[in-house]
Amino acid sequence: MKKDDASRALPFMAGLILFTALFAAASYLIAVVMTNYFSELSDGEKLIPVSAGGSLPLLIIDPGHGGEDGGSTSGEVLEKNINLAISEDVDAICKLIGMPSKMTRTTDTALYDLYGDLEEYAGKKKLYDLKNRVRFVREEGGDVYLGIHTNKFPEAKYRGLQVYYSPNAEESRAIAEAIQSASREYLMPENEREVKEATSAIYVLDRAEVPAVLVEVGFISNPDDLSLLCDPAYRLRCAAAIVSAVAKCGTGHGGY
Repeated sequence: MKKDDASRALPFMAGLILFTALFAAASYLIAVVMTNYFSELSDGEKLIPVSAGGSLPLLIIDPGHGGEDGGSTSGEVLEKNINLAISEDVDAICKLIGMPSKMTRTTDTALYDLYGDLEEYAGKKKLYDLKNRVRFVREEGGDVYLGIHTNKFPEAKYRGLQVYYSPNAEESRAIAEAIQSASREYLMPENEREVKEATSAIYVLDRAEVPAVLVEVGFISNPDDLSLLCDPAYRLRCAAAIVSAVAKCGTGHGGY
């Protein structure tokens, strides 16, 4: 093979490998989501699609941080980018199964000026960024809030997805436990983390008016978690596990 031919072949082969990985992940995704997309009737007669006999919530997907707020970091890897990538996958899967969904941000931007409340945001950017995430849920008529974040801890040994839930709606804990359970089943069986009730330190969950959870998808400070979170195929699996759990909680008997 000539040198020029080889140089042209490398990008093709890289693209082929990526396509193969994503195809495999997509197949897994469909199996996971569709399995949980069907709910059993109370009389046990048959399985029916959620859209035919239950209700699905309007899911507000909120990728944490954005813009000048990069969140946690590990070298050149920024939390805000991981959050957005997984949120985009969550939104795409929602579209696949017919679950209504909206994202608070679809680009690398902060949300403090989302509604143009002030002329000068100096010293108030973080507060208004958080306030607008709460407001977005209300303005868009959201039924469930899903925050996507990435964890960090000084000790690198800690890893694994963990879910926090709002104390303001009793359904929040059920959603959190469903996501935590799905993460053990489909992502990391050895993850023994339990869901936690959010304190006032988690602004959005503390002020949520609807069922609300925040998913810390992994530890950017842990090498193994970091490797997974940088893998598009794993992020897709993570998104599939999250959506399958939310859809399952919102099915049948009036949903939320």
